[in-house]
Amino acid sequence: MSNSKSAYDQLIALELGQWKHVMRRKPSFFNKTTKKFQKKINQIIPEKVHRAITKAIKEITRGVIFGSGFTTKKRREVPSLEEIESKVKERINFYSSSAAVEGAATGFGGFLLSLADFPLWLTLKMKMLFEIASRYGYDTKDYKERVYILYIFQLTFSSQQHRNMIFEKMENWTITKDQLPDDLHAFDWRTFQLEYRDYIDLAKLLQLIPGVGAIAGAFVNHKLTNKLGKTAMNAYRMRHNDFKEIKLISQE
Repeated sequence: MSNSKSAYDQLIALELGQWKHVMRRKPSFFNKTTKKFQKKINQIIPEKVHRAITKAIKEITRGVIFGSGFTTKKRREVPSLEEIESKVKERINFYSSSAAVEGAATGFGGFLLSLADFPLWLTLKMKMLFEIASRYGYDTKDYKERVYILYIFQLTFSSQQHRNMIFEKMENWTITKDQLPDDLHAFDWRTFQLEYRDYIDLAKLLQLIPGVGAIAGAFVNHKLTNKLGKTAMNAYRMRHNDFKEIKLISQE
């Protein structure tokens, strides 16, 4: 990093290095044990159920990510990174608060309304990712940029082992994007839904419990939406010309 870099850029370089370290960290014993337990649970679930869930998540996600309401205007001005991220943080706070309200409402309504939480919350999260991408100057009409958004989603809601694999693809995006299939049907939706479900299942189960569902729904939705936003920020920082060479910074 050049000495001419602003204090903000230097702070981002530090944060990005630390984040990269976390993304590439080896799965812990607890991570491996939890993943084995989740695999056993998934093996008990009938194959036809897996296929049905995979299809549902695929169609919901495709509908969200290719919906006409998710096209964003390209930015005309070229603000500084600090100005960009000031706006991005505002949008993350907005969507995290909106997700908390939605989670509380569906949690308060009991089991049936909690089932509606999935598509509603997914829509909020994807809309936020589209806005963040646009703020950083990326054209969300580009099919490959929409795949990058799916990678950000996976990076946030996956086991550490799968996160390592996705992060490697994102870190080498110039190569990865040239190898992408032309059709999003070729995307690995089965792994996408399994990793996502395994990651949030335990947290979201509390939303089904009468009396605490609203509180749990609000807390979980806010926390995980905020986490998704922060992951997106670092994912786009990583592609910024000034930060492409940032090395890993150990927190140990």
